[in-house]
Amino acid sequence: MHMDNLKIYGFRANIDSVGDVLSQINEIKKDEEIIQLMDADAIASKNHVVHGVNHAVAAFDRGENIAKDLGVEVLLRCSAQRQISKAFKILGLSEGDMNLCAVLINCDDDYVEELESLFTRDDDVLDGDEDKLKEIYAITDIEAENMSVENIIIDRISKLIVDY
Repeated sequence: MHMDNLKIYGFRANIDSVGDVLSQINEIKKDEEIIQLMDADAIASKNHVVHGVNHAVAAFDRGENIAKDLGVEVLLRCSAQRQISKAFKILGLSEGDMNLCAVLINCDDDYVEELESLFTRDDDVLDGDEDKLKEIYAITDIEAENMSVENIIIDRISKLIVDY
């Protein structure tokens, strides 16, 4: 599986219906393209997302992917989870006001305009709140003494590969 380009954007959204949003996203993209939306509150940084995406693509290349869909595999890897239901609990969309991280793989540049017509662009939502992240990922204060929260999450993503 090749990844020609990866773009990561932050948005603020007010979601009336998760189903409607997903339908709108599916209408935008073509077959080989991936637009994966995630809860930005569970994202530590762009680096966290890049790491998750790289591991998802590598898993497909090795035939070790957990999900059939690369977008869902990205969600799994970014959440450092093996279970799709847990990944969706951490990074999935919910109704109401939320911060979004949009991951675009192999997409044209004009897609960001399409997304901006649905949501309000704000890359600041990709700067993680350490206290929120510690709660979401069950990171202890002892763990966080030696390593940044971002690095702990990245480390957990890396370990997902080893634990098969």
